[in-house]
Amino acid sequence: MYAVRRWSVRHARGLEIFYAGVERLFVALHPLWERIGYERLDKPVAAVEKLVKGFLFDCQMCGQCALSSTGMSCPMNCPKNLRNGPCGGVRANGNCEVKPDMRCVWVEAFQGSQRMVAGKELIKVVQIAVDRRLQGRSTLLRIAREKAAPATPAAPAKPV
Repeated sequence: MYAVRRWSVRHARGLEIFYAGVERLFVALHPLWERIGYERLDKPVAAVEKLVKGFLFDCQMCGQCALSSTGMSCPMNCPKNLRNGPCGGVRANGNCEVKPDMRCVWVEAFQGSQRMVAGKELIKVVQIAVDRRLQGRSTLLRIAREKAAPATPAAPAKPV
C-alpha cells in the first residue's frame, strides 16, 4: 500500500483531473441521489470509495477528504493525525519521527501539491478539525449534496 500511496503523490496532477471529473459527475447526479436517498446510498458508495481510495491513497475514510488540498497525500496517515502541516519532528531526510521508515505525509503532500494546478493554492488552506461522526461515510456523496444544494430551487414560502 505504501508504494501505491507514494505513486499517487507522484501522479497527483492526473489524479486531480480524475478526482475533479468524478466530483462533477456526482454533483450532476444529485437529482438521482436525492430520489434514491442519500442515506440509503451512503453505505454502498462508502464501501466502493473505501476500496478505491484505500488502495490508491491508503485512505482512512475520515469522511472529510482533503486529498485535493494535500497533494493526493491523505493527512490521516500521519501517526499524529495532523491535518494542517508537519510536526516539528520531521527528520532531515523527510521521514516521520514516529515511523522512521515512512516519509512524512506532509513532505509528500507538499511535493504532490506542487504537481497540481489547484493544489498549489489549496495546500495553504487551513483544514478544519476532523468530525469523527463522519468517519466511514462517503465524502463524494457529502460533496455532491453540499454543492448541488444551492443550485436546487427553494420551495415557495407558504402564506401565513
